[in-house]
Amino acid sequence: MIEAESLTKNYGSVTAVNRVSLSVAEGELFGLLGPNGSGKTTMIRMLTGQVRPTAGTARVMGLDAAEDPIGVRRLVGIIPEQETPPSFLTAEEYLHFVAGIRNLDRVRERCDRWFDLLEFRDKKDVLCKDLSRGTRQKLIFSQAFLHEPRLAIIDEPLINLDPIVQRTVKDFLQEYVRDGGTVFLSTHILEIAEEICDRIGVIHNGRLLYAGFVEDLVRSGHSLEPFFLDLVRGDTGA
Repeated sequence: MIEAESLTKNYGSVTAVNRVSLSVAEGELFGLLGPNGSGKTTMIRMLTGQVRPTAGTARVMGLDAAEDPIGVRRLVGIIPEQETPPSFLTAEEYLHFVAGIRNLDRVRERCDRWFDLLEFRDKKDVLCKDLSRGTRQKLIFSQAFLHEPRLAIIDEPLINLDPIVQRTVKDFLQEYVRDGGTVFLSTHILEIAEEICDRIGVIHNGRLLYAGFVEDLVRSGHSLEPFFLDLVRGDTGA
C-alpha cells in the first residue's frame, strides 16, 4: 500500500527527512514514532503529495505521490496534524461538502454514521468556527473516512480528543484494519503505538532508526518506551 524508497526532503540546509525507505503492507496498522521535529509530519506530507521530495520516491496504492498527488488524495483518507474546517460552514455542511467533492452517494447515511460514532450529532448545525478543538478533530476524522478508503494516513490521530473518544477511535482503527483497511499513522505518544500498532518505525533527526513488529519487541523482552528512549538517545547528536 505504501512504498517509500530513499525518501529525502531538504529545506535549505536543513534535512527534515534523510533517505528513508519503508513499506506498509495491506491490512497493516503501521506507526511512525519519533520526538517532535523528527520528520514524521514531513513524511506524511510527502506520502500524501502535499510536499514534493528532494530525492527518492513514494508510491501510495500504486501511484507516485509526487507525480499524481490528486490521484493519491482521491483514494486515501488523510488526517493532517493541524486542520481547520471552513469557518463559515456548519459541521454537517462541511461533511456534505466533502461528500460532494468526492461524488459520494448515501451522503446523509454516511454523515449520520460519524455523528453517532463520535457522539457529536448535537453539533452538526454549529458553525465550524464555533466548535471546540475536540469537536473539530472529530469532524476532521470523520471526513477522512467518509468515502470508506482502503488506506488512511493519519498525523497524531488522538490530538485534542477526550479519553472516551480516544477509546472509540482506537477501537475503530483496529476494527478498520481487521476488515482489510490499512493505516499509516504518526505519533509521539508511545502508548498509542504499543496498544494498537502491528508494526512500528522509529524516526529521529530525519533518519529511520528502526522498523519492526511490536510483537517481536515484546517477545524479546522489550517494552516500547525504554526501547524507544535508548534508541533515540543513542543516536548520534541526540
